[in-house]
This record gives sequence, structure tokens and C-alpha cells, in this order.
Amino acid sequence: MKKMIFIFMLFAICSCNLASGSYPYAEVYEFDVPEDKLIRAVSEFKINNPDFIVPKNIGLVDGRSKDKGDHWYHIWFYYKKENQIIYTWIRGNEFALIAVNEGTELGNWKDINKDFNHSENKDEKKKFEVRILNRIKEKL
Repeated sequence: MKKMIFIFMLFAICSCNLASGSYPYAEVYEFDVPEDKLIRAVSEFKINNPDFIVPKNIGLVDGRSKDKGDHWYHIWFYYKKENQIIYTWIRGNEFALIAVNEGTELGNWKDINKDFNHSENKDEKKKFEVRILNRIKEKL
């Protein structure tokens, strides 16, 4: 009986951090436009707002990977003031905020809706919505 309780407790504790899907913690925003129009709007936003473009020496390029199974159009933004890289993707009519990297050295990623405390998470989402998302919405 003790063994059964232990296994149940172990499962309950471990499963709290499990989530399904490739990007289970993504903050997903839906648009009433097709994927190609959404991608075009983001591309135009970055052309008109070059401060949001990740420095080329980092090597992050917008687009789909060479993997044929890649369903996401990956997009990277840069917050110069905070020295943060923002990872997003588009799939269909969805535009998702995925993670924030502290600094320009990759590997310091924090997932939205997972790795930030409640207040920080709310601030990161608001910053993205005000600086990027709402301005893209205006163009659609």
C-alpha cells in the first residue's frame, strides 16, 4: 500500500511540469487572416521598425527550418533596451509568443507561461503586445 501511495505521489509531482505539444506554454494570439498575410504583416513591421531586428551576428533567421516536418514560421525580435531576444512563431492564423532570451548569447531562454513568475510573465506579455502585436494588428 505504501508503495502504491509513493508511486501516485511521484506521478502527481512529476506530471505538474508535463504538457503536451511542441509549444505547450505558448501564448497564442489568433487573427482573422491567412498565414501568408500575417507573415507579410510581420515582415513589413520589421522592415519599418529595424530596431526590432535581431543582430545578424547572432544567426537567427526568420522562416521555416529545413526540416520538412516544420509546421511553424519562426520569427525573432530584439528588444535593444533590455537586450532581449524574443522568439515567436506563426502557424495558420495563429501568432504565438514562445520565449525570451536574456542577452545576445543564446542559451538563456525562459519560456512564456512557464519560467517567469506571475508578475514577470504578465509584464513580458504586455511588453510584446504593446511593442509588437498591437502595431501589427493595426496593419491588418
